[in-house]
Amino acid sequence: MRSMVTDIKLRGDKEIEQIPSIKDKALRINLNDNIYGTFAEIGAGQETVRHFFRAGASSGTIAKAMSAYDKDFSDAIYGIEEDGRYVTESRLKKMLAHETRIIEDRLKRDKHPNKIFFSYANTVATIDFAKKFKGHGWVGIKFQVEPDEDYNEIILHIRFKENDARLQQETLGILGVNLIYGAFYKHNDPKKLLRYLYDHLDKDQLEIDTINFSGPRFANVDNRLMSLQLVKNGMTDAVMFGPDGNNILPAAVLYKKNILALRGSFRPVTKVNMNMYKKSYDMFIRENKVDEENTFVVFEITLSNLKAEGEIDERDFLDRAELLCSLGQTVMISNFQEYYKVVEYFSNYTKARMGLTMGVSNLVEIFDEKYYRHLSGGILEAFGKLFYRDLKVYLYPMKDEDGNIINSDNLKVYPRMKELYKFFKFNGKVVDIQDYEEENLDIFSRKILKMINNGESGWETMVPSGTAEIIKTHHLFGYYDKKEKELAEK
Repeated sequence: MRSMVTDIKLRGDKEIEQIPSIKDKALRINLNDNIYGTFAEIGAGQETVRHFFRAGASSGTIAKAMSAYDKDFSDAIYGIEEDGRYVTESRLKKMLAHETRIIEDRLKRDKHPNKIFFSYANTVATIDFAKKFKGHGWVGIKFQVEPDEDYNEIILHIRFKENDARLQQETLGILGVNLIYGAFYKHNDPKKLLRYLYDHLDKDQLEIDTINFSGPRFANVDNRLMSLQLVKNGMTDAVMFGPDGNNILPAAVLYKKNILALRGSFRPVTKVNMNMYKKSYDMFIRENKVDEENTFVVFEITLSNLKAEGEIDERDFLDRAELLCSLGQTVMISNFQEYYKVVEYFSNYTKARMGLTMGVSNLVEIFDEKYYRHLSGGILEAFGKLFYRDLKVYLYPMKDEDGNIINSDNLKVYPRMKELYKFFKFNGKVVDIQDYEEENLDIFSRKILKMINNGESGWETMVPSGTAEIIKTHHLFGYYDKKEKELAEK
């Protein structure tokens, strides 16, 4: 008889998290007596359900697996989309709703009192034959955790990075298993669930640029915070969320749009920020090639800005998001420290005219060579990317220490960059915001934040109308009424 031998542990060993294999994940779900549902996969084969069939004991999990590849079949089952497209969030939601309704209709609760139902679906376009478009897709699951509980939903958008359709199909299958497994066994910790979507996958294979959680188990999940995790974890370079706080697909809202972007810390958003936005917007929509109906405004915060004081403070991030959303703005969180990368990103979705709104100090910083040493072409390569597109910079003035107004005519860039700056200025790539409110030039967000933290008054007049009430009501940016604080201390 063999004796039991324990693994040897050596000094210096590190604890390694044991990640279940894809087969083990599928098998664990298959062996659960209560998990039961349907798979509907369009566009890349039945890659996810294949893992469940191969793991064994699949009859205990799979009620139905289907793939309505033909468009007429798909339309007959799920209805016709208004835009005629098939790889959309709307199509995915219809698939999930339809399949969930069928399983509830056909499997009666009196016969299956303990079953927790789910519907997994994806609608995907893999890389085209010419390899020009790498492909993308929508993936989601609608699931229960208890038989008598409402359904929860996780919906995400993916972009493939691989250049082979077969590899993309395999990647999709692994992602699908990770999503289903995470939904059932990691729903109590959405941040971990998000990271586990990449189990046995590499970020060079797949990008997740949008995700939304909903349902009773995710009632306390802020999807804006989930957006932040996507960028923080390196799953994507930029995410966007709308005034309602839900994540939106950048490609869907930026496609063929005229884009005006305003970068800032917005900690908190000030009268200066809103004056910059409104004045530059008025100038932008009067430009040739700009259609107001087709114009999209983005307030952008960089990850480096969120890390300004060390690690990202999620509460601080949500405070900024809360204010911008309350003002009806769309927010983008990006990993782009340099402005040319922002323009490159937008250029993936539109060839229409773009605008960047910024202050004098930001423009001076753009002409600092130290930010472009990693580029083989240096600052010229960066500026080629920044200004090659149909782009203008709308410049908001500033006051210097002596009270002089600094604008595009008298700002000072680094001496070696002077002629390059003159070139862009002469060619109309940099234009001044003329109709500004001079009294706002003495307003700085860091000063407002300090006043809020110190319990000082007077900052209320430095923020947009209604903003002070939101900060006070929701206790944003560390606001705490003096009387309340005194009562709490007593």
